Amino acid sequence: MDRPTSPMLIRDGQLVLADRVIKGSVGIVDGRITDILEEEDRGAGIAPTAASFLDRYPEAEVVDAEGNFVLPGLIDIHCDAIEKEVQPRPNTLFPLEMALMEFERKLPLHGITTMYHSLSLGVGLSLRGDHYLTGMVDLIGRYNERRSMIRNLIHLRFEISHHAGLPIAERYVEEGAIHYLSFMDHSPGSGQYRKPGSFERYVMKNQGVTMDEVQTIVEELAERRKSVDTDRLKKLGELARSRSIGVASHDDDTLEQVNRSHALGANVSEFPITLETAQYAVTRGMRVCVGAPNIVRGVSHDGNLSASEAIRLGAADIICSDYHPSSLLTAIFKLADEGTADLPAAVRMASLHPAQAMSADSRIGSIERDKSADLIIVGRYEGMPWVTNTIVGGVRVYRSSVRY
Repeated sequence: MDRPTSPMLIRDGQLVLADRVIKGSVGIVDGRITDILEEEDRGAGIAPTAASFLDRYPEAEVVDAEGNFVLPGLIDIHCDAIEKEVQPRPNTLFPLEMALMEFERKLPLHGITTMYHSLSLGVGLSLRGDHYLTGMVDLIGRYNERRSMIRNLIHLRFEISHHAGLPIAERYVEEGAIHYLSFMDHSPGSGQYRKPGSFERYVMKNQGVTMDEVQTIVEELAERRKSVDTDRLKKLGELARSRSIGVASHDDDTLEQVNRSHALGANVSEFPITLETAQYAVTRGMRVCVGAPNIVRGVSHDGNLSASEAIRLGAADIICSDYHPSSLLTAIFKLADEGTADLPAAVRMASLHPAQAMSADSRIGSIERDKSADLIIVGRYEGMPWVTNTIVGGVRVYRSSVRY
């Protein structure tokens, strides 16, 4: 829900459109983009000027981009960093209300204007218990009714072996309480835990449990996996897609797993483990999402697929921040600087493409007339991008400057 806004003109920017970069200005009325004002003559007459917009709207707020880049606001479809706001250290919990408000305040400075907060519903390997999930879903719903800096949406990550959680997931999809659904299978021998002992080491490190305790967890998990109701999961995926809710798989590691995910209704493959699975997901018509930290660091933290290589080979077309929001904008410019993708293509991976995957591209995701004015102004310092202004629904929610 966007509030009424005054007209705004963002002038003198390098506008990163979906297919090119132009020098010009953006006019905003009632929170929507109304004018894309290119400064140069494109052969069909002189384009409207910033001055003409101000003649029509003399009361407009003028934001000077100072020659910097103007990008569509970034759309992050997978980020679980809010969990660290709730529990920055093991057994150290902070109020959910404080965590949400403080985390939201950080996102505009990273250029993120739409966040699909990733909340896990499943057997807790960290903070991810049902009480946390239901509390945060309810909180975000109430919060959005009263205030927001950015667009706070919910990505429900459902652990398929969590049988008791299936009715909760079904209810949230039915009620429209969530906006993105992914099916996960965090268990030994699959996905990111293919290597023997990797699952056990992860649980011991994050839960502080003994080897005997983790073996009990593994045995119980193995029993639950034997009775996963695939038909019911498929119906859940179909229900989500019928409600224009994106559906994702997670950590696909074989072609057979991609097929199973696709059969559940997945239109996005998140973090495929190998290049082969990523490429195969593309042939099945799925979007492939990779992590920005992987691009920035140049390597997967798990030693899996190289995100930059997948993008270069056309096997990935969405970038998310995963666990590190500040990586998203940096990854975009690194892809462009290294020639992996031109700047408009790199920007699309964190704006238009995720919007399309979430069936939201008629409203957000690119600098186009009639779309919501979710925009960021980006300067560079020693090659690093930094956000100077963030505008959401025509409201400037963040601005920054330096002393010298």
